[in-house]
Amino acid sequence: MTDLGKVDADFFDRVIAPNLGADRDDVSLGPTAGIDFGVLEVGENALVTATDPLSILPALGLERAGQLAIDIVLSDVAVSGIAPSHLSVSLTLPREFSTDTLGEVWHSMDAHARDLGVSVVATHAGHYLGVASSWFGGATAFGIGDPDDIVRPDRASPGDAIVMSTGPAAELTGLISTLYPEALGLPAETIATAQERVDEIPAVADALAAHDAGQITAMHDASEGGVAGGLVEMATGAGVRFELDSTAVPLAEGVATVCDVIDVDPWHVTSCGSLLITVAPADAAHVVAALEDRGTPAAVVGQVEAGAGVYADDQPIEPPETDPSWEAMSRISNGS
Repeated sequence: MTDLGKVDADFFDRVIAPNLGADRDDVSLGPTAGIDFGVLEVGENALVTATDPLSILPALGLERAGQLAIDIVLSDVAVSGIAPSHLSVSLTLPREFSTDTLGEVWHSMDAHARDLGVSVVATHAGHYLGVASSWFGGATAFGIGDPDDIVRPDRASPGDAIVMSTGPAAELTGLISTLYPEALGLPAETIATAQERVDEIPAVADALAAHDAGQITAMHDASEGGVAGGLVEMATGAGVRFELDSTAVPLAEGVATVCDVIDVDPWHVTSCGSLLITVAPADAAHVVAALEDRGTPAAVVGQVEAGAGVYADDQPIEPPETDPSWEAMSRISNGS
């Protein structure tokens, strides 16, 4: 197991995956390494569901903090091609998180959910001892739709084009430059540019726009482990080879500078909001255009081939053993 972040795939496969309670016929997709959602059969419909911890960072501004907290959960359903429609939220708050602050955060969650057509169907909120950091509970998202519309991240096929939106490390760059601007020792203008990356984290609307624009064969959100981890999960799950052109990969302003300062590889760090998409070649340009119409950088960055592994410029890409974001955040928060 890793010290921080998700448990590793070996532990998941040995301990979690074989021990999932009752074996029910209505579960068509249960917890699977590399797939962030599950699927239930409900009559002729499919119910797609995903669960994540909730991170609320008031330093981002309360409106944005509430929006990001639920968008990251909802995006795990949206990448399936089924629009998220319902949300269950549990907030376990520290004493110092005032009810006034909670009210503002909750109003921002409500507004964002309304914009996305999502209804909150269950909730719990309270203050408790022993709560630290910004991890204040969890949430479960749901979406209901046609089973034939579901796209899994492990269904890429040789011949598909690979599209990437936003690019690596936008999430970490935006968060660190906003939470610890002085610690980076960078010019104010550079910090301001890096902080803009926070606005690129929400991905629900991007995922749905991409699905509407073309024949998507697989989609994944590059969260823990970054784009390297996400690409390897997709290629391994599908039993194919991904060949990428690194010069085509979008890289937002400020990302390279901040990642250099904190000594992390942009491809290896958490990159929520960066979508990894395989698509029928004839539709690749349409998917890129749909994302760009939303103001999201996107590009065709490679193709799927027969074989195994992920390669950029003919060099193998390996995922990190643990996401270096955690160590970087710990170092910078401790002033080292």
